[in-house]
Amino acid sequence: MKFTVSQSSLMKALSVVAKGMGANSTLPILSGIYVRASEGTLEFQTNNLTISIRHLIPANVEEEGETVVSGKVITNIVKTLPDAAVTFEGGERTISISCDKSSFRLNTLSPADWSGFPAVNAQREIELPSDLLANMVEKVYKVTSKETSRAILQGILLTVEDNTIRLVATDSFRLAVCDASAEAPAGEAFRAIVSGNVFHDVLSMPSMTEKVRIGVAESQVVFTFGTTTFVTRKIEGNFPDYKQLLPPSCNTAVNLDVAALTAALKRVSVIAVTNASVRFDIDADGRFVRLSASSPEQGESSEILDAQVAGQSLSIALNYHYVFDCMNAVASSKNLRLELQSSAQPGIFKSNGAVNYLYLLMPVRL
Repeated sequence: MKFTVSQSSLMKALSVVAKGMGANSTLPILSGIYVRASEGTLEFQTNNLTISIRHLIPANVEEEGETVVSGKVITNIVKTLPDAAVTFEGGERTISISCDKSSFRLNTLSPADWSGFPAVNAQREIELPSDLLANMVEKVYKVTSKETSRAILQGILLTVEDNTIRLVATDSFRLAVCDASAEAPAGEAFRAIVSGNVFHDVLSMPSMTEKVRIGVAESQVVFTFGTTTFVTRKIEGNFPDYKQLLPPSCNTAVNLDVAALTAALKRVSVIAVTNASVRFDIDADGRFVRLSASSPEQGESSEILDAQVAGQSLSIALNYHYVFDCMNAVASSKNLRLELQSSAQPGIFKSNGAVNYLYLLMPVRL
């Protein structure tokens, strides 16, 4: 095997497939990158038994062949090289790498031991705008659960129906729902549950194109864009029926300025060191919201925000870390609406725009 490729193109390819490398695996080959050179094309593959990634780039191939190299070692080498032509030669047991005045010889693993890229026969597929989808995933993926015991809550529910894309995530303490309009093929509604971290990683890949095709098979989800294919295990199970948590009306509605609320929350929460709750006292007569926090060790803090209030006066306590996640998700918006039923029922934040956002948050005991 012998081929030459630019350092920048090679580094980008390695960064694309890096997410599929096994970490601390007892099987060395899972920490490797499979490389195949043929007919002017380099094919890179990684597989950690959960994720499989394949990426193709053009190269000057003088002699075809395949090999498996240590992903960590090859990445560390290539990132230190100048942006010049990199030549690879060999591949059976060792491979030689040369670039400018630098040269390396690496031990390789047998490509015969490589499991090969999974063949996915997608039962349903849909193509969506990647920028819009990335924006929506950014708003909801932090709400996915970190508890491995409830795998279904680590996922994001993606549905596409009637030209509306919807993403839903929950960790049982809070719920995030994103809606956006986008042209979609007519026909059967599309539905899939994808790992939140995987969804985020895929859409932030350097090889991402304007459109991404998502396919669902019996046990896998496949993302295809440009010359990259990303296959991951489908999360099995029934996603919680989140719609039953959304009340048809509210007793109190407050319109708030996003920037002002974020700044006030930062100041008030400084006191809430051991107790992560911040109290929202909504005064319907005075048309303001009073934020307050207290700590036996630190003391007390409070701040008053002007607001448009409809309905009755009400108080509720919320985890300020979770409220900050909501503020970050709607940072590009100017206004935010808070809807409340009572101090013991969830608070619902809403923001409307090109992407509609709903954030339901369980209260903390007053």
